[in-house]
Amino acid sequence: MAKLVFGMNQSLDGYVDHMELPAPSPALFRHWIEHVRDLTGSVYGRRMYEAMHYWDEDRPEWSPERQEFAAAWRRQPKWVVSRSLKSVGPNATLIEDDLETVVRGLKAELTGEISVSGPELAQSLTEFGLIDEYRLYFHPVVLGRGKPFFAGPRPPLRLVASDRIDEDVIRLTYVPA
Repeated sequence: MAKLVFGMNQSLDGYVDHMELPAPSPALFRHWIEHVRDLTGSVYGRRMYEAMHYWDEDRPEWSPERQEFAAAWRRQPKWVVSRSLKSVGPNATLIEDDLETVVRGLKAELTGEISVSGPELAQSLTEFGLIDEYRLYFHPVVLGRGKPFFAGPRPPLRLVASDRIDEDVIRLTYVPA
């Protein structure tokens, strides 16, 4: 059975706006490369998929690390939850309805870790009781506004780990209580 994990970079005050957060350090970027490389797949909300779809096309200005991330991202299967998209890119499947049944099926059929990307999607999957782990990557900035990590009421959680990822970022790992 696969484990469903929701994790994102965020500010100290809980906002996940990637355009406002600092660029990842080399150590943090390496962490994300390894994380994506080890995934069984990812479930994306529409907005997160549109942002990440950037990695589907090679760019000549990319560093070797960016090329490595893109290769890992392209390799993994992706499921995109959207009622407005009519198609998705390579190695991606569109989920237009019955999210709970589809994701329960993925968890039952696959092994390893499936990443959840997008706060609204994570909120829906939390309400269905499907998320097994929450990983909060805190950066030492306060944004004061933006999209919160928890798109709805925070579920009851229990802290199971804390890890320093680089000189400025700490990851707190929680499971449903």
